[in-house]
Amino acid sequence: MTTLSVDIPVLETERLILREPRMSDFEAHAAFAASERARFVGGPFDRWGAWRGFSSAVGHWMLFGYGFWVVEDKASGATAGRVGVIKPEGWSEPELGWHIYEGFEGRGLAHEAALMARDHAQGPMGFAPLISHIDPQNTRSRALAERLGATIEREGELLGHPVLIYRHAKVPA
Repeated sequence: MTTLSVDIPVLETERLILREPRMSDFEAHAAFAASERARFVGGPFDRWGAWRGFSSAVGHWMLFGYGFWVVEDKASGATAGRVGVIKPEGWSEPELGWHIYEGFEGRGLAHEAALMARDHAQGPMGFAPLISHIDPQNTRSRALAERLGATIEREGELLGHPVLIYRHAKVPA
């Protein structure tokens, strides 16, 4: 029998823990995936689609050694979203992405999580400045990218949909 394993670093901010995905996180992910909030990431999805997205995030860590962390709210212990670096089939380069779940938006958690993930990716993980593919109509995500210091590099297309490709600034060493 072959054993697969991956070491997923645990990162902490003042209010958040960025950690490995667990089965106990699936219900929060499935609720997000089924909601209108998932429209900018190809959704809404039925439960099977949510499962594929959840399990592929785990597989991404196994195959590449990086991926989406689960964002856990320290105060409540609840699953608040996910953030990280992905490069699925068809992506031109690694992308910094984020999803904050209902009930956790509007408190700066996405900024806090994305900042930690970006800095860790460009620091210890050795990534060059990352991109983010953002739907032109996703004003909240665009505002977050800009708050992180990213700027529009070009227009593009991802999975048949127009996107703005934001380039994140190089993090000082």
